Amino acid sequence: MSEVLNVEAIFGENVFNLGTMRERLPKNVYKEVKKVMDQGGELSPATADIVAKAMKDWAVEHGATHYTHWFQPLTGITAEKHDSFIGHPDENGRMLMEFSGKELIKGEPDASSFPSGGLRATFEARGYTAWDITSPAFLKEDATGVILCIPTAFCSYTGEALDKKTPLLRSMEAIGEQALRIVKLFGNTRATKVTASVGPEQEYFLVDRQKYLKREDLIFAGRTLFGAPAPKGQELEDHYFGVIRERVGAFMKDLNIELWKLGVTAKTQHNEAAPAQHELAPIYETANIAVDHNQIIMETMKKLAERHGLRCLLNEKPFAGVNGSGKHNNWSITTDDGMNMLDPGETPNENIQFLLVLACILKAVDIHADLLRQSAADVGNDHRLGANEAPPAIISVFLGEQLEDVVRQLIETGEAKSCLLGGKLMTGVSTLPDLPKDATDRNRTSPFAFTGNKFEFRMVGSADSVASPNITLNAIVAEAFCEAADILEKADDFDMAVHDLIKQYLTEHHRIIFNGNGYSEEWVKEAERRGLPNIKSMIEAAGALTTERTVKLFERFHIFTKAELESREEIEYETYAKSINIEALTMIDMASKQIIPAVIKYSQKLAKTVLDVKAAGVEPVVQADLLSRVNSKLTEMKEALEVLQREEAAAFAMEDVKAQAFRYKDVVVPAMEALRAPADELEMLVDKADWPFPTYGDLMFEV
Repeated sequence: MSEVLNVEAIFGENVFNLGTMRERLPKNVYKEVKKVMDQGGELSPATADIVAKAMKDWAVEHGATHYTHWFQPLTGITAEKHDSFIGHPDENGRMLMEFSGKELIKGEPDASSFPSGGLRATFEARGYTAWDITSPAFLKEDATGVILCIPTAFCSYTGEALDKKTPLLRSMEAIGEQALRIVKLFGNTRATKVTASVGPEQEYFLVDRQKYLKREDLIFAGRTLFGAPAPKGQELEDHYFGVIRERVGAFMKDLNIELWKLGVTAKTQHNEAAPAQHELAPIYETANIAVDHNQIIMETMKKLAERHGLRCLLNEKPFAGVNGSGKHNNWSITTDDGMNMLDPGETPNENIQFLLVLACILKAVDIHADLLRQSAADVGNDHRLGANEAPPAIISVFLGEQLEDVVRQLIETGEAKSCLLGGKLMTGVSTLPDLPKDATDRNRTSPFAFTGNKFEFRMVGSADSVASPNITLNAIVAEAFCEAADILEKADDFDMAVHDLIKQYLTEHHRIIFNGNGYSEEWVKEAERRGLPNIKSMIEAAGALTTERTVKLFERFHIFTKAELESREEIEYETYAKSINIEALTMIDMASKQIIPAVIKYSQKLAKTVLDVKAAGVEPVVQADLLSRVNSKLTEMKEALEVLQREEAAAFAMEDVKAQAFRYKDVVVPAMEALRAPADELEMLVDKADWPFPTYGDLMFEV
C-alpha cells in the first residue's frame, strides 16, 4: 500500500503565508504587515528589513539559494530574474546570506525588453518591480533549485503599468470602494471592505512528449496547423468525465501535490469533452491571488508534464474538429463581514439590494459589451469562440428562468410579487433520495451566465491570463455602482428611488439578457436586431480599448491612463501579427521540408507500382487513380504554398502595425487555410508509414 498523503500537513508548506508570518515575526511587526495588507499603506524601512530577514531565513531553511521578483508582463505569462542571497564575504572570507527590506520591496528588471506598445523606447531600459504585499511569497522547486518567488507589480521608470497586476489591483480598489457605497445604502455598517473573488477553471490537453517533438507546429505555434480528423473524435461523448487514464492520473496526482504545497486550492479534476483534454478547478480566492495562482497552475502543469513524458498544451484550439480549451472565470463580490452581494437568497424578488446589484451588472455588461469581449481576446481564442463548442463572440447574459421572470415582472408592472421555486426532483427509485432542484437550469452556450451566486464569464481563453477579464469586470461594475450610488445617496425617498432605478436599468438594458441557444444562427440574427455587437476576431476587438467611453471609464477610476490603453491596443496588433507570422512560417517550413517531399516519395512508389502492374499484364486502374489523385492534390498544395509564401512576405514587410495585423487576418490566414486543405486530404491518401509526423489519432489517443 502506498504511503498515505497528509494533505493538511503539506498544504501551503512552500508559502510564506499569514500563518508563517505570525510564527516568525515579532507581534508588532506582524500587526503592521497585516494592517498594510488590509488597509493599504507602506511598511516602515525597519519593518521591511525584519520581514525580509524572516522571509530569507524561512526560504533558506527550505533549501532556497536565490530569490526573484516574480511579475506578469504584457506577454501573458510570468517573468523572473534570479539573484542569490550571497552577500559580500567578511574579512575571513566567510560568506553570509543576506536579504534586505529594500531588496524585498523593489527590483529593477530591464523594461525595454518586454512589450510596452510604445510606452518605452529600446534605449529607455529602466523599470521597477514593487512587492505586492497582498499576495504571499512562495518557493518554486525545479532543476534550477529552490527559488523564493516574490509576487510584484511591474512599472516603467515614468510610472506607467507594464504588467497585468498593477491595473488589477487598481480595479479591485475601485470596485471595493463603489460596492461599499451600495452596501452602506442598505444599512450595513459592519462591512469595511468589499473584495472581488474569482475561481478560474483551467482546461488543457496532454499529449506524448516524443510525438509532440515530431510536430513543428506544436513546438512553434502551440497548435496543429495541419491534421486530418481521426476516425473517432468526441462523437460518443465517452471521454467527458470518463475514467482517467493511468498515465494522466499519475500526472494529476503530482500536480495536485505541487499545487497544494504552493497554497493553491486545487479542488476538481476530470476529463473534458475532447480526447486528451482535461480540467482543473480551484476554490474561490480574492481576484489578485486567483490570478497569481492561475499563472502558477499553468506553469506547474507545463513543468510536471515534462517529468511524466508528456506535453501540456494550453492553446485554445490545438486540434481542429474537437473542442478547444478555455477557462471559465467565476466572479463574485463579497463583503468582509461575509455577505456575497450576488447571493439572491430564497426570494430574490424581495431582495432589493441583490436586484440593484443585478441591474447594475446588466447595465455594465450592456454598455461595455465590446470591452468585455476584448478582455477575452487572444490569437488562439479566435478559433474557439463561436465554434459550436464555446460561447459565441456575441456578449449576452444568461439569468435563468427564475431571475428572468423576476426581471419581466419588474419591467412590466414595476414590482415582482412572486418568483419561481425549485421544487424536488423525483428519482422514481425507492432506494434513491428525492433531490432538491434548482429553480433554474444552466446554459453552457452563454458567455456570461448567472450560476446561483456568481457570474461565470466563459469566453476567456485557456492560455490567457485571467487578469484582463477581471480588470474589465471590476471596472465596468464599479462604474455602474458609482452612478447608482450618486443617485441614491441624494434621494429624499430611498425606497422609491431604488425601486425606480432598478426598473429603469432593467428596462434600458433588457436586450442583453438571453437564455436561449447561443450557438444558433437565429440568435446571431436576433442579436443583430437588438443591436448587440458581434466581434469575431482579436484585432477587431482591440479598438474597444481606446474608445472615448473606455478611456473615460478607466481614467475615472485611475486604472489605466489613455497612454496605457493605447499601448495595450498596439500590443494586441503586434501580438496578433507576430503570432500569425510564426504560424505561417511554420506551415511553409512543414509543407516545404516535410509534407511535399514525403508525398513526392510516396508518388514515386505509386508510379513504380503502376509500371510493375502494367508489366505484369494487368491494367493498374486503382493504382493509377490513386496516383492521379495524389498528384492533383500535390499540385494544389504547391500552388497554395507559393501563394502563402508571397502573402506572408508582403504582410511581414508592412510597417503600420494595425494595417499589418488586419492584412494577416484577411489575407494570410485564408492563405494558410488554403494550404492546409490539400495537405489534410493528402494525409488521408498517403500511406501512414510515409507520413512525416504523428497524426491526430496518434496525438489524442496514444497518451
